[in-house]
Amino acid sequence: MTMKSPYLSLEPLVRWTEVERPVTWNRFFPDASRLHVEIGFGLGDFLVRQASAHPHWGIIGLEMAWISIRRTLRKIALAGITNVRLVQVDAREAFSRLFADRSVTSIDSLFPCPWPKMRHQKHRLFSRNFLRSVNSRLVPGGEIRIVTDHESYFEWILGQIARTGFAVFSKKIRPQFSTKYERKWRDLGRERFFEVRLVKKEHIPVPLKEETTLKTHRAAYFNHERFLPSGCRDDIVVVFKDYLFDPVRQKGMIRSVVLEGGFKQDFWIEIQEREHYWHIHPAKGCGIIPSAGVQRALDLVKKAADQTFGDSR
Repeated sequence: MTMKSPYLSLEPLVRWTEVERPVTWNRFFPDASRLHVEIGFGLGDFLVRQASAHPHWGIIGLEMAWISIRRTLRKIALAGITNVRLVQVDAREAFSRLFADRSVTSIDSLFPCPWPKMRHQKHRLFSRNFLRSVNSRLVPGGEIRIVTDHESYFEWILGQIARTGFAVFSKKIRPQFSTKYERKWRDLGRERFFEVRLVKKEHIPVPLKEETTLKTHRAAYFNHERFLPSGCRDDIVVVFKDYLFDPVRQKGMIRSVVLEGGFKQDFWIEIQEREHYWHIHPAKGCGIIPSAGVQRALDLVKKAADQTFGDSR
């Protein structure tokens, strides 16, 4: 029995790790009059309405949860709209890597997670550093609109705006977006929400994150039975998970998890005998970003392979 697709089409999905960065968005929206970004589009209802109402905009939705992307892909197909692209990515990484300076016209973020517990506030999105990065990617006069139901989060955002190049306008507003969380709070009797609108007045240049040219390795010796790589936990966190070895093909695979700030990569490193050496490199098809953390993982695998020197195979 054939399984029915839950999303109808994957065409609007951009696999950001596999395209040149920063992304040339006009290849997706050649006739767009502006580039609009929605951060955390949730169920996608507002995103789809915006795209339908503004067919000459190029609209990019950023979201981490696959279930939200899947549902929104279906809504895009059913609505018959073509001016939307979805990216599964943390907004911090998106504005660090995917958008060129002065390329985005406007941004919406409706009911972002407020991370209300004190110990979790480091996860809040609209920090001063993030706002400076957003400023750099906005066109002159570009705007970002943030709407929240959480008053202390609203006050926290206002406290982050100094030295970010924005003029700030804030007010209380009535429900008007019909998103999942707005409907939830309205059902609980909430009739006022907090809006922060930031308008770019001064350009704050923030360079795109540089990507490393990875140095792969080769080892003269490798004993797969004694291979036991150790990770690290300092400015970069590297954790090694599953390890597999095929004695027929003389090929090993080790799953590596790398955390750099808030950026996580989960990929496999391949160790394979070829031409009298054991070659160590990221496995094909992993879609990694060539970062300092990936290089650190490769270096640690090489170190562990070298430590098997002299062991019998």
